[in-house]
Amino acid sequence: MVDKRTENVNLALENVRQILNTVNHGSITLIVQNSYVVQIEKKEKIRLR
Repeated sequence: MVDKRTENVNLALENVRQILNTVNHGSITLIVQNSYVVQIEKKEKIRLR
């Protein structure tokens, strides 16, 4: 049986993988409270050439 913390980490990692496939320039921030990822923030920069 997988504990809740491990399940939370696996879900967060899957979300980060998906975001990494869509961001060209930017950052991903994980917000953690009590050892649980509670929020994922994505900042993307659009570069005009």
